[in-house]
Amino acid sequence: MARTKGRAKKTKRGRPAELKSRPPYARMLQIHDMVQRGNYPNATSLSKKLEVTTKTIHRDIGFMRDRFTLPIEYDALRNGYHYSAPVDSFPMLQIDEGELFALLVAEKVLQQYRGTVFEKQLSTAFRKISESLPDTVSMRLSDWDDALDIRSTGKVNVNEKIFDLLFKSVAKGRQLEILYTKPNAAPEKRIIDPYQIANINNDWYLYAYDHKQDDIRCFVPARMESATITGQKFKRPDSFSLDQYLEGAFGPFSSDESYDIRIQFTKTAAPFIREKKWHPTQKLKELKNGCVEVSLRLSHLTDIRRWVLGWGGQAKVLAPAELLESVRAEAKAVLGK
Repeated sequence: MARTKGRAKKTKRGRPAELKSRPPYARMLQIHDMVQRGNYPNATSLSKKLEVTTKTIHRDIGFMRDRFTLPIEYDALRNGYHYSAPVDSFPMLQIDEGELFALLVAEKVLQQYRGTVFEKQLSTAFRKISESLPDTVSMRLSDWDDALDIRSTGKVNVNEKIFDLLFKSVAKGRQLEILYTKPNAAPEKRIIDPYQIANINNDWYLYAYDHKQDDIRCFVPARMESATITGQKFKRPDSFSLDQYLEGAFGPFSSDESYDIRIQFTKTAAPFIREKKWHPTQKLKELKNGCVEVSLRLSHLTDIRRWVLGWGGQAKVLAPAELLESVRAEAKAVLGK
């Protein structure tokens, strides 16, 4: 697998490529603050302060003038920008009540991930949105707070500092050395290039290139006892796609194998099976006795085995034989036989 190591590339102005420009909205807000002070900043001083080109500053100011209708003008005598009319505050994004409810749903879902790097930033962001809603919105997030509740069983124990480091390493292409403990195994040091963090069925996973295995592996952040930056950088291959990697998966794990799965569900369980699209390859076959048969094509058996066991006596594996035998073995272990 091709990997690129070494120092970060330089931009034309000599800054590392990873020091990207700030998000446009945040940058324009900073321009607004500096213009509002009345010091008549010009494109040159603004570009140095915000670490972007003067061309970018001119484009941002044009956007502020045309799209936000801010009265920002250039004063040739003072060689800088100023507001030609009073500006009370920087325009906020417009939002209607339907979009507000969607934000509430998002906030409720993300509350499940308290203890991660996102918690503080999300809390601050939602508070700012709620406090700055335009007058056209008659309701606030707090008005709908008691109308919606989202719950999940079990909370993943993730070390916040480790999770923060994983997130930053993925974003900046920094190689890591981790101390990783698989279930019922001794801790082991691994050198990884972290490619992508994913939340699958309310659990966090890290997909990374494992130097020891010379392949992409799925890691569980909760199993990492420590993580440190090695000082090496990497470039994630353009060919990597998590969607393609998990194309035949029923959960977080995948392989190069291919299995044709057939499972029959009882008449009692059939309505619940019909309610969801469990997998992109799913096919349902209605049986005369009210039962339903599900057909899937998967690349890994671990996650589908757990799913089948969760249905107890309501599910019967028809194929493949490997899945049937593993389900039988697990069921016997549960019953102590």
